[in-house]
Amino acid sequence: MQRRLFLATPALLATTAAAISRPAIFPTAWAQAPWPNRQTIRFVAGFPAGGLADAIGRLYAAPLGEALGTSLVVENRTGASGTLGADVVAKSAPDGLTLAISHAIPFGFAPGVLPSMPYDPVADFTHLAMLAEAPTITVVLGRSPFQSMTQLLEAARTRPVRYGSSGVGSAEHIMGAVVARAARATQLDHIPYRGTAPALQDLLGGQIDALNAPITTLVGQLRDGSLRMLATSSETRVAGFPDVPTLAELGYGQATHTQWIGISAPRALPPAIAERIIAAVPPIAATPAIQARLTEFASAPRSPALYGADFTRFVAGFRDHWVAMARAEGIVAG
Repeated sequence: MQRRLFLATPALLATTAAAISRPAIFPTAWAQAPWPNRQTIRFVAGFPAGGLADAIGRLYAAPLGEALGTSLVVENRTGASGTLGADVVAKSAPDGLTLAISHAIPFGFAPGVLPSMPYDPVADFTHLAMLAEAPTITVVLGRSPFQSMTQLLEAARTRPVRYGSSGVGSAEHIMGAVVARAARATQLDHIPYRGTAPALQDLLGGQIDALNAPITTLVGQLRDGSLRMLATSSETRVAGFPDVPTLAELGYGQATHTQWIGISAPRALPPAIAERIIAAVPPIAATPAIQARLTEFASAPRSPALYGADFTRFVAGFRDHWVAMARAEGIVAG
């Protein structure tokens, strides 16, 4: 089953247009001049240039800036699993001039594994829109004897099978731990790396047996056959890989997730500003150019789309689930 790209519907556009027309009550300090009044908006990414969060942020920055009558400049504030960038936004004025390229890790996984958090991923933000999502996948070498996830887990019940991830407490690590416990794969051994690139290098070199990683980092190797995908963390099968099962299909539904990207702002953002940003997103997401680039990234808009209160509820539920999973596995990072 393939994930469908989201297309803005007339009903949704009518709803957002109606929302903009409603009068909003917000602090006088931000009402004295029309927003954004040609002022540049900072679009803060908690991860380096070249990653999914940065790529999606830059993809949306130009058309979103055009729709709002200004420019959005992506600013990379990296470190601490993306929480440094998120904290910059949490502590910024709620004037609509600083937005977060929000991500599943600093808003969902990190709260479960870091000893302390400088912000509350729900209470300290105004969550506006989910832009795209991509699954975490389990891969082996194309020449690996493991033809399926079931075979890999069966082997890990009787002998050591080594899987790599981008680090202790990463989404890939927690996913692996949850699956290993549910499958009773007691010898599925986690090997942490400082990022996906060195883990991939060791997989290709035969030092580890498998790798959990975002699909976006492995598209080239999957297409040329040097890697084989065994399972995906998404709710549905990945477009282009119809024979690869989801973890839920294999009986490991608690590990279901995506590495999602969104737009969030500091808490107490004036409703009128929030509504303008939300209303600008669906027409952009519906353009063929955006859809084509998302396909290149092996990602897609969520369907149905999540905006405003729906997105906030999603973030809260996502955070709560993965905090519980990480703590059940006793995983602590840093």
